[in-house]
Amino acid sequence: MDDSYQEGTFRLRTDYIPLCDLLKACDITDTGGLAKLLIADGEISVDGQVELRKRAKIHPGQTVTGQGFKIHVVA
Repeated sequence: MDDSYQEGTFRLRTDYIPLCDLLKACDITDTGGLAKLLIADGEISVDGQVELRKRAKIHPGQTVTGQGFKIHVVA
């Protein structure tokens, strides 16, 4: 098991990004299908709340976390 922890910033170029696309863009998952599976399994949180909507709109100022990572979304 990999005990590494990634923390980073993602700069948005639009008003929002769908959650599944963010996970793929940040290399948390290799495919959109795997991103959707992690979300459906309740393994992803947005601002401390479990998010089950695969295409939830993620806006600047929000933080997305999961096992081993934290992404701060900025404008």
